[in-house]
Amino acid sequence: MRMYQSEDIRNIGLFAHAGSGKTTLTEAILFQAGVSKRRGKVEEGNTLSDWEPEEVKRGLSINMSLLPFEWKGKKVNLIDTPGYMDFIGNVMGALRAVDAGVITVCAVSGVEVGTENAFQALEERRLPTIFFLNKMDREGADYQGVLSTLQERFSPKVTPLFIPIGKESSFNGVVDLLSRKALYFQGEGKPLREDSIPVDMEEAALELREILVENIAEADDELLNMYLEGHPIPDDQLRDGLQEAILQRRIFPVLAGSGLQNLGVETLIDFLVDCAPPPVNMPPVRGSDPRDREKEIARACDIQQPFSAQVFKIISDPYVGKVALFRVYSGKVDSDSRLFNASREVEEKISQLSVLRGKNQENVSEIVAGDIGAIAKISEIYIGDSLANKEQPILFPPIERPEPNYMAAVKPQSRGDEEKISQALSRMLEEDFTLKVERDSNTKEDVVYGLGDIHLDVLTEKMKRKFGVDVTLTIPRVPYKETIKATAKVEGKYKRQSGGRGQYGHCWVELEPLNRGEGFEFVDKIVGGVIPRNFIPSVEKGIQDAMQEGILAGYPVTDIRVILYDGSFHAVDSSDMAFKIAGSMALKKGVAEAKAVLLEPIMNLEVWVGDDFMGDVIGDLNSRRGKIMGMDPQDGNQLIKAQVPLAEVFRYSVDLRSITQGRALFRMKFSHYEEVPAQIAETIIQNAQKEKEEE
Repeated sequence: MRMYQSEDIRNIGLFAHAGSGKTTLTEAILFQAGVSKRRGKVEEGNTLSDWEPEEVKRGLSINMSLLPFEWKGKKVNLIDTPGYMDFIGNVMGALRAVDAGVITVCAVSGVEVGTENAFQALEERRLPTIFFLNKMDREGADYQGVLSTLQERFSPKVTPLFIPIGKESSFNGVVDLLSRKALYFQGEGKPLREDSIPVDMEEAALELREILVENIAEADDELLNMYLEGHPIPDDQLRDGLQEAILQRRIFPVLAGSGLQNLGVETLIDFLVDCAPPPVNMPPVRGSDPRDREKEIARACDIQQPFSAQVFKIISDPYVGKVALFRVYSGKVDSDSRLFNASREVEEKISQLSVLRGKNQENVSEIVAGDIGAIAKISEIYIGDSLANKEQPILFPPIERPEPNYMAAVKPQSRGDEEKISQALSRMLEEDFTLKVERDSNTKEDVVYGLGDIHLDVLTEKMKRKFGVDVTLTIPRVPYKETIKATAKVEGKYKRQSGGRGQYGHCWVELEPLNRGEGFEFVDKIVGGVIPRNFIPSVEKGIQDAMQEGILAGYPVTDIRVILYDGSFHAVDSSDMAFKIAGSMALKKGVAEAKAVLLEPIMNLEVWVGDDFMGDVIGDLNSRRGKIMGMDPQDGNQLIKAQVPLAEVFRYSVDLRSITQGRALFRMKFSHYEEVPAQIAETIIQNAQKEKEEE
């Protein structure tokens, strides 16, 4: 592929609800552009974009794929993004690399939650948005119905640019409203046949063209004056006006076709090359000076500006290491130069630049402003990092990261694999910034957090394939705790005589409950030397060790004050170990007598949901022993605030998605510990005792 100037580049993202035919459309585009000699099929596992084994196995996009192609003297960097919500991190990264988005909508299924999410994401970034109504050849395809829904849900400025000729199996062309021509499909690989608009479509086409012209004119004062004064607007001015209206998001064009049959694909590519904005037309990208975070810096897409770029994707390879994909915002970068990472404040030498097409790499000598490149064998580089000229650095805002709330405990299949698992997880975290791993100090488990069950299943498959680490995922243990509700005075006495020197430790302690969250307090009230000062720390250590082991069900004891007030010692037989055991015995006896109870972690849960599903969500939270703390209207949705036991929400992300058809968001964080209801506590204690017996 030859090198292109910034004005001849188009960066386009494909976004959609899963199953809308986006990957199939991608294959048709690449075939039409001459990149591939045969269109791959998802069901056959041979597409250029879904090339990882996990994608082939599941028949869905998991990673974004960069798929550049050339068309009419332009270079189009096409990024195919996943439609499944578990992999939205790839979408967030792609949004930093593209200048416009094409949302693929199934003409049969219509607007789905993934369509809404894609439009909202592009809206937040203020990126030009185009709709492609796919599967127009399918039975049940409803162009007008889907168009009306798009206009109702998103904007009245959703405007047809091409309308279909024929319906379902008879779909055989489109009417170009701008040029007032009918374009008929002649078969794959053959040019479109131009003709006049069918007589039975002329009136509708004229009405839709009038709406199109009006919407274009509203984005340009000169065109608007011509329109209002009734002067005809030349087609070339309309096309220029269309480009500007798309850039300003004053119009959201709608095209139609079928990726599977390669119908309408050529018109889509022509439209992207002619009307999607080149990087030089995009507003300057803003960041801050890393030496003075309050100072804002703007970088326009200009090769003469200082170099700046941002990493939007990391591919982790066990042999090559990290491959970083980056979008150049300004200036240019050459192979065999030095690269300054403003986010890490480190400088490393570039060995070789390349461009990716799916899994294939092609070495290049430079990457210019507005283009997308890749670099390997750089250790200190992560998703969202800002790359810059060292003398004139810039720090771009980090890529938005959805909070992972679906959790699972990681268990090795083989003993002794803990270190290998840790290394593999570390590499996976570099590749996917929506993952999170924590070590639970209470349950001694490694807990991995993701965006859903498929997300974590794919993680384990990748760990096995890439790093030879075989793990299973289980529901994490709940980090219960134990405490007391009453006071107790107890004796701990350890005495052993077996010939020779014996063991003797003796203490009296009083146990008192503390307020929730106060932890542990040890009070020394020994007077008169009944226990020598050097043995008192041993009593405390024995008490703390026993607290960690738990009394009721093996969970740590907390929120307790232990007062050491009496005891005795033996001049010869007393030792640190003896008093440590005595302290442990006293604690165990005291907890048993002081009305011990189980505590469970309670989470603060916030759910954003529309009115249609609010009742179902509240009912579900009540079934999870949740307490509704309040509801607030927010941005057209309801924000439900609740407190729910952690034990009830391990799989909440999957369940909430099912209840609301994916139209709800939530976040949660730890709040406090509360007493477990007696009936539930009894079951937990019985299960813990069984496990201990089995061990």
